[in-house]
Amino acid sequence: MALNRQELAAITGSKEAPTFENTVAAYEDSGRAFNRVHEVYSAWSSFMNTPGFQAVERELAPRLAAFWDEPTQDPALFRRVKAVHDSADKAKWTPEQRRLVEVTWQSFVRAGAGLDTAGRKRMAALNQRLATLYTSFSQNVLADEDRCVVLESEADLAGLPEAMRKAAATEAESRGLKGWAVANTRSAVADFLTFADRRDLREKVWRDYDSRGDHGDAHDNNRIITDILALRAEQARLLGYATHAHRQLASSMVKTPERALQLMEEVWTPAVARVREDVAAMQALADRSGPKVKLAPWDYRYFAEKVRKAKYDLDENEVKPYLQLEKLREGMFWVAGELFGFAFTPATGVPVYHPDVSVFEVKDRASGRHVGLLYFDPYARPGKYNGGQTDPYRIQERFRGEVTTLVANSTPFAKPASGEPALLGWRDAQMLFHEFGHALHALSSDVSYPSLAGGRVVSDYGEFPSKLFEHWLATPEVLGRFALHHRTGKPMPAVLVAKLQRAATFNQGFFMIDFLTSARVEMALHLETRQPIDPDAFERDALRKMGAPEEVNMRFRMPHFGHVFSSDAYSAGYYRYLWADMLAADAFEAFTQGSGPMDPKVAARLRAHVLSVGNTVDPFDSYRAFRGRDANIGALMRERGFRSHPTSGLVGLGKERPSTE
Repeated sequence: MALNRQELAAITGSKEAPTFENTVAAYEDSGRAFNRVHEVYSAWSSFMNTPGFQAVERELAPRLAAFWDEPTQDPALFRRVKAVHDSADKAKWTPEQRRLVEVTWQSFVRAGAGLDTAGRKRMAALNQRLATLYTSFSQNVLADEDRCVVLESEADLAGLPEAMRKAAATEAESRGLKGWAVANTRSAVADFLTFADRRDLREKVWRDYDSRGDHGDAHDNNRIITDILALRAEQARLLGYATHAHRQLASSMVKTPERALQLMEEVWTPAVARVREDVAAMQALADRSGPKVKLAPWDYRYFAEKVRKAKYDLDENEVKPYLQLEKLREGMFWVAGELFGFAFTPATGVPVYHPDVSVFEVKDRASGRHVGLLYFDPYARPGKYNGGQTDPYRIQERFRGEVTTLVANSTPFAKPASGEPALLGWRDAQMLFHEFGHALHALSSDVSYPSLAGGRVVSDYGEFPSKLFEHWLATPEVLGRFALHHRTGKPMPAVLVAKLQRAATFNQGFFMIDFLTSARVEMALHLETRQPIDPDAFERDALRKMGAPEEVNMRFRMPHFGHVFSSDAYSAGYYRYLWADMLAADAFEAFTQGSGPMDPKVAARLRAHVLSVGNTVDPFDSYRAFRGRDANIGALMRERGFRSHPTSGLVGLGKERPSTE
């Protein structure tokens, strides 16, 4: 921190008139030592968040927030940045330099650098308080995720595949418990709810997961959310925005919360209709198979799997033996090689933070040029973030010499028993490919300035490459080569691949609604102007008003919604996964309308206009250069098997788009 302050003081203390080089470029060049240390700190926070580290985190959170505010609190630095931004020298700069100046300027303005002295001080105080609240929120969720449900007898395991039983035994052993344990993590819970015959245990596991951060105890997050919402609303007012949502989306592709809501509502109606159809089929099956009960959220995955078996002659137990983690990882690497020319080989002598982590060197296949390192961390454990996450430890740049990428993929998969392969469910396999798509975005980066590199793009464009890469999992090219049975080594039979393709749109209503309920509720929270807000009551009322199907749970309830309340990263922004889905479905059709998923010409356009350019290009221009036109929602509706629905102005977004600058 002290070294970074010296670097900034050298900029503001310069007697020379502000120029691109002595102000914006110098600012871009500052903080390198701090950033290197902070990446290690952040990795520890995400992947090794032990009680000892949590004490450090609580102490440092407000100090870091204050430190990050120092540049925008400095009127002298802001005056220099503004002078460069308003300079008549723009014509002499490269397009990337012009973009860097604009992005730097906007970051200062959005942080409140243009406020008066009292406004800047209040903004800094709010940021420090928010940093403390974000840390408390995250640590509370981690505490609740350390819980588990213990299964005490063989009868409790009814319906569970053998691999899941062994993994549950391993989980119990790692905790010093007898019997079997279901970890309170997304993958373990989803698998249990899909296969467990015992309805009472499904309910117990579901409630334990659903209530994270909402137990009314020392780890309850409701009061924290109330405070976060009030502080965010005050910040928005300070900056002249109607709400926090309007502030957050001003710099996005969608621009306004109204347009984000329009997109979500466009898909909501057909998704609800699909859920109603699926629930009717599941309820009929449930009525025939035992005592009559009204389906509840802990029943949905279980009976959906049975309906899929009846309708398509396909069940997860038939597919999962072919979805070996290591083989699918090989498949991802193969696709990246075929499409983008990357080669992945195990790296030696690279230190790692946990024995589960492996490291791969990435090279350009044609030239042998070193591209970067990929850290691969697949298994859940105490103190690790319970979700998919990709972190760039070091971003590519050419600013002060060639710098290559260091990027980490992390997932929360259940660790298998010793000597057994890790077998993934289909949704977990999609998560694996999704996170690798983020890594490819970072590894493909080819820009000069680190602030514009890799995935450091406009907020709702960042999920596009990862959502797009999910599509390659289901291709015959990947399944035929890498979906190998863990015992026989034989590839997935063509008849099973065909079943998967026929069932591709099955249960899409469920997955869309469990996402949309979380996205719509959190957007509504950030559009609410009345304070204070009771999160639990607001959530219940919002679900009732939108007519959410009771049988479908929210993917994330507010008390454990880390995307939104452990930082500002996705606040008023969870909709962006749907936006990315729209872009990805539209983009993948460019491949299927060409020579197929491995079309080299389409891949070359994707790399040239999307993956390699970072934020050096306006995202609308980037997408249009790749696709030849603006995106529309039609491909997404076809992909999900939803009934055709009139578009609502989301076609041809470029017609109305204001400049991102």
